[in-house]
Amino acid sequence: MGRKILVILDPSYGFEGVLVAVTREPPGIWLSNAEAVILRATIAQPIPQIAAREDRSEIFINLNSVQRIEVLHKNVK
Repeated sequence: MGRKILVILDPSYGFEGVLVAVTREPPGIWLSNAEAVILRATIAQPIPQIAAREDRSEIFINLNSVQRIEVLHKNVK
């Protein structure tokens, strides 16, 4: 809880936000300060990168539709 995560729903779309709750019925997660993200990959850069963002505030994501969840770490300098 309280960690910033990136939730990938399909190869080109996902959400980024702070994990605030996990539910069992229905299985899902709540994100606050969420943004919808568009991911793009190219032949030169095969790892998808965030190409666009759109504010979404709070959002519930059903875990049955999730492909991958990544925990985002703060940059340490």
